[in-house]
Amino acid sequence: MLNEFVTNIRRNHALEHATVSLLLGRLGPDMRVVGRASSDGFFLYGDIPGELLGQCAQEALTRLQRGEAFWAVTPHCGTNIATTGVLAGLSTLAVTSGPGNKDRVSRAILVSMLAVVVAQPLGRLIQRHLTTSADLAGTEIVAIEPRGNGRFYKVRTRRQVLPGRT
Repeated sequence: MLNEFVTNIRRNHALEHATVSLLLGRLGPDMRVVGRASSDGFFLYGDIPGELLGQCAQEALTRLQRGEAFWAVTPHCGTNIATTGVLAGLSTLAVTSGPGNKDRVSRAILVSMLAVVVAQPLGRLIQRHLTTSADLAGTEIVAIEPRGNGRFYKVRTRRQVLPGRT
């Protein structure tokens, strides 16, 4: 039961990423949007035309179901921010908690910068293998619910288990 819950969040996270990427392609890089996946869909917060959201969400679902898994991973994901923060914090802690004060600040800056560089590809790997799943077979969009005067949407999904799949 917990595994199915988490798997559904991962699938909807992938669909959220693909949808936002398509929206960015149509509305331009100045579009501001925040997303959050749930077990029954995802939320988008931002000034997004509802009809365009519906078109992009459906196109995203079709592309992912067609095997275009690259849409599931994005540099704009909070996973990348969290990965960067954790690596920078842990690396700084590692070099400042040991004995001796000599060059502690310069070492902290250096390891933090290295952590930020390492976090970029690592965050994408974490997305690909842990926080998203591009396997949307049997998934359908059942509703797009506007909330908060059109500045907040819930894209509701449902997944039918196909024979031979989990």
